[in-house]
Amino acid sequence: MVTNAASFGRSGVHDFIMIRASAIILALYTLFLVGFIACNGPLTYDVWSEFFGSLAMKVFTMIALIALLIHAWIGIWQVLTDYIKCTTLRGVLQFVFVITAFAYLAVGLFTVWGV
Repeated sequence: MVTNAASFGRSGVHDFIMIRASAIILALYTLFLVGFIACNGPLTYDVWSEFFGSLAMKVFTMIALIALLIHAWIGIWQVLTDYIKCTTLRGVLQFVFVITAFAYLAVGLFTVWGV
């Protein structure tokens, strides 16, 4: 078992639970969006803006964004530790991914709460 600080969770079981929980949140978010699109008539800017303007949708979107980042981080960490044996290269790739993930989180935060 890998026990260094690069793992998102405390153990493989914790990572397994986190990735499954984040997948459930992402599936629910996707089904909710598909249901909204299917049940509404023509989607205009006003309808879409009102939909994402509600507090519940903003919170649900942020939870889904955080779940996506957790899901992606665990997946990337697992792939990099399995296939990139050079520690320096793996560290650089993980650093680049973390910076990119935080940039996505910041853009998502400003986009959702800026509406």
